[in-house]
Amino acid sequence: MDSETILRREGRLGHIILNRPQAMNALTHRMVAEITAALEAWREDDGVAAVLLTGAGERGLCAGGDIVAIYRDALQGGKATAAFWADEYRLNARIARYPKPYVAVMDGVVLGGGVGVSAHAGIRVVTERSKIGMPETGIGFVPDVGGTWLLSHAPGELGTHVALTAGSIGGSDAIALGLADHFISSSDLPVLAQALAHGDAVETVQSLSSNYFPPSGLAAERSWINECYAFDTVEQILGALQASPVPAAHEAAAAILAKSPMALKVALASLRRARDLASLEEALDQEFRVSLRFLAGSEFTEGIRAQVIDKDRNPRWAPPLLHEVTADDVEEYFADLGPRELGLAAQLHARS
Repeated sequence: MDSETILRREGRLGHIILNRPQAMNALTHRMVAEITAALEAWREDDGVAAVLLTGAGERGLCAGGDIVAIYRDALQGGKATAAFWADEYRLNARIARYPKPYVAVMDGVVLGGGVGVSAHAGIRVVTERSKIGMPETGIGFVPDVGGTWLLSHAPGELGTHVALTAGSIGGSDAIALGLADHFISSSDLPVLAQALAHGDAVETVQSLSSNYFPPSGLAAERSWINECYAFDTVEQILGALQASPVPAAHEAAAAILAKSPMALKVALASLRRARDLASLEEALDQEFRVSLRFLAGSEFTEGIRAQVIDKDRNPRWAPPLLHEVTADDVEEYFADLGPRELGLAAQLHARS
């Protein structure tokens, strides 16, 4: 059977290749375990100076978690998915604090879990083909894998806009949001991999980076985005968007109204809370609480059913209207999990 993750040693480079091109390299629990084991082994290996993450095939780095598998498991109680998320979030934290240069090539499609294994990297590369997004509210879920941490720390309210509309952004936008660092032409990626095997990672990436790339369209819209998303309720944000004279704001409002009311309100609360947390680990702990609550409910499975399983694009959200989601409903998603707590922040504090 073909390996879902290819691990290579090339000179002084440890190269991780996500290898499910038929599924746009969607992550499985096995892949997370293999990446984790490789990073731990290479951490202690003096022969490895840097790590490179890429995806097999031409379509993208990673389309996120395998949501079909998650859907099937959720219908059976969700135990396998809960275990998968726990290990995935631990991997996200490990990547963020990896002591050696970790170069993530965010070429092509990079969604959800794909952002988790790349946007926390020390060196993040995008190309003219990059299409990056956190589409969770469109399937009755919320940004996870550290997405609330990343988006809540984006300039102004750009991250709030991306999270609530569940839209995708290009490479220039990703740099503007702080999700990426370097823009390299896709035609230079083979050269990048070869050069990293024998040269300094930072110098190699900088030598191939282009100082001239398309300006960020999203950053150009920052004025109305900051103004309209500067509120702490979804209803207020929608009101501002609908009252704006900017056509793009009306398009954003329409996109938001198509999403799960519960997911929207919990996502906004998650972003606002993450902004005040002290570390990525605290955000991941919070996301784990929220994710398990969605896994136990009906919104997530209904969203996947409508978008991926039956593909009728007609989700039956419950409740169907924003005003029917109360503050108490939202608060329940953030309640302590007791013995099921992920505990990443506590582990970080214990090590420091």
